[in-house]
Amino acid sequence: MKVLITLTLILVGFSGLAQNSVVGKWVTIDDNTGEQRSIVELFDRGGKVYGKIIKIFPQPGKDPDPVCLQCPEDDNRYKKKIVGMEILQGMTKDGDAYAGGNILDPESGKIYRCKIWLENSNLMVRGYWGPFYRTQEWKRAN
Repeated sequence: MKVLITLTLILVGFSGLAQNSVVGKWVTIDDNTGEQRSIVELFDRGGKVYGKIIKIFPQPGKDPDPVCLQCPEDDNRYKKKIVGMEILQGMTKDGDAYAGGNILDPESGKIYRCKIWLENSNLMVRGYWGPFYRTQEWKRAN
């Protein structure tokens, strides 16, 4: 019985740690409408965090399986399908955050320096353009 209780406590502890990780699936939210835009899966590869779009929620009348026509022509993501596309690249641990990588906005084709961190169980995603920045709040997907 003691072993069962101990095992349960250990598993509960590990599940709490998993929720404190940026790794996992996140729902992106449209800044203007508040509606879901996509699900991005963040994963570790070689000690760095990357993220790819695994699902989109297309707006009515829009292509349900779009390609990145706005991506720079010299980028290997140009004219590639957005679902499955790696949009977050090369993020390294920096204190309580991850930085040093970049994020692609597939709608505009623009690539920004990026910083991500957890805040109140949400993922804060900040893109930088020179000294300016914009921060989005992503919700953990169930």
